[in-house]
Amino acid sequence: MATVYEIIQGLGQAAANAYDGAHEESLQADGRARLVNLSREDGHLINDRRVMDGFGVKFHGPLLRVTYQAETRIKEVQDNGFEDEVGRKLQEIIKFLKKEYKAITGNTVALTKEGDHHILVQRISNYRTDVQAHCDYRIGGLTEVEDVSGESGKDRLDDAVKKWLAQGPKNKRPSNDTRKGK
Repeated sequence: MATVYEIIQGLGQAAANAYDGAHEESLQADGRARLVNLSREDGHLINDRRVMDGFGVKFHGPLLRVTYQAETRIKEVQDNGFEDEVGRKLQEIIKFLKKEYKAITGNTVALTKEGDHHILVQRISNYRTDVQAHCDYRIGGLTEVEDVSGESGKDRLDDAVKKWLAQGPKNKRPSNDTRKGK
């Protein structure tokens, strides 16, 4: 059984192995191409128009948040099935992370989707848009990690503030206060 540190380190390294250019065998030290099925992997590095897209990972307790960012044309955003296409990109990223994690550590990792993916599209110009999407996945095997995404974190903070305020003086006036009344 892997420790929490080993799981997070393995997932972080798997995400780091997907840098731009990792899909070219000639650019790899081990000669193994790493395909994530991102749009930037299509075409030639120098001769073709470059497509900007990529992903990152963040850890929130037992959750892994996969973020996807891309620049697309407005026509692509207006097409039917755009949201489904972004969802497929997120699924391809998860599939790559699982495969690369197994190649790095020799173990498997379970990533269970939590809720729906969220997409934000912002207009850059009359031709281009910026797409940002994220989805949360529960990491299997992280039993020792406390979930920080729920209301329990807010309740703990409220309780801590109430306890701190309760330690202070209760309607006691300092000895140098010479005002009349309360």
